[in-house]
Amino acid sequence: MPAYNKADIQRRMTGAVDALKHDLGGLRTGRASTALLDPIQVEVYGANMPLNQVATISAPEPRMLSVQVWDKSNLSAVEKAIRNAGLGINPITDGPNIRLPIPDLTEERRKELAKLASQYAEKARIAVRNVRRDGMDALKTDEKKKEISEDEHKRLDTEVQKLTDDTIKEIDTAAAAKEKEILGK
Repeated sequence: MPAYNKADIQRRMTGAVDALKHDLGGLRTGRASTALLDPIQVEVYGANMPLNQVATISAPEPRMLSVQVWDKSNLSAVEKAIRNAGLGINPITDGPNIRLPIPDLTEERRKELAKLASQYAEKARIAVRNVRRDGMDALKTDEKKKEISEDEHKRLDTEVQKLTDDTIKEIDTAAAAKEKEILGK
């Protein structure tokens, strides 16, 4: 059984890109995005639950998020969770709804967020390089065990490198798009 598994390497590299996109989605830009509230946990019914499991989140306007709490008894818990999330957003309770006006970002905050976006991208690049190293090591092992020839090893080496280059290009594109969105350029 060869140690090298192309599908596993592709899956792990795609996983790194998906994780990056999720991280970038949580970064606040000037526009309202429901992904902004994804990390928020609300203490309800004696347990911590993700906000999207106790309420409907929508973005009715470019600079406004709306949270419609399903069970009115959870309204104050949801409001408290949003206020304590450290997003710099002040919830406004309006009956069963909570409105969240998204404030403008200061230039300093924009630069901090752009820096954070590039840190996320670097973390993803490192993850992809680690997957590449694992793939290359598996190929060496297979060649030593005589499961693949030297030519096959070289061909697969090139394949792993191309996968790595393509994935890193995808990471760079996603990070650049997010930085552009944050900096409003």
